Amino acid sequence: MTRRELREQVFRLLFGVEFHEPKELQGQLAAYGETADWQDGDDEIGRAWDAEDGAYITEKYRRIVEHLAEIDAAVNEAAEGWKTSRMGKVDLTLIRLAVFEMRYEEEIPVGVAINEAVELAKKYGTDESSAFVNGVLAKLA
Repeated sequence: MTRRELREQVFRLLFGVEFHEPKELQGQLAAYGETADWQDGDDEIGRAWDAEDGAYITEKYRRIVEHLAEIDAAVNEAAEGWKTSRMGKVDLTLIRLAVFEMRYEEEIPVGVAINEAVELAKKYGTDESSAFVNGVLAKLA
């Protein structure tokens, strides 16, 4: 998978944090890994994970979850008038993913992390999501 496809799979898995207990991780990983090869209309969502992709996705997901408290605290401080508890779940998930990449993955340039989050916001969020995500991340950059 490309870096963008991997990031999208991490986003999809991370989105579930708001809806599933941490103990359900293994079941969620299995479900995502087995069903990633499906389509949404004319757009291919992704393909089934191979062992290397699965290891990358799983490890990145776990590392993000480990840092969620720190990430959310930084977002709450930067997002004037918004708290993570009030944010749309897609927007929040994309912001969490990008903040993790900006702060904990040195090989990913900050601009790339922001741009990728904005592009995913255009795909999965509302009409206002990309601007909101970009604004919050710009304050954290």
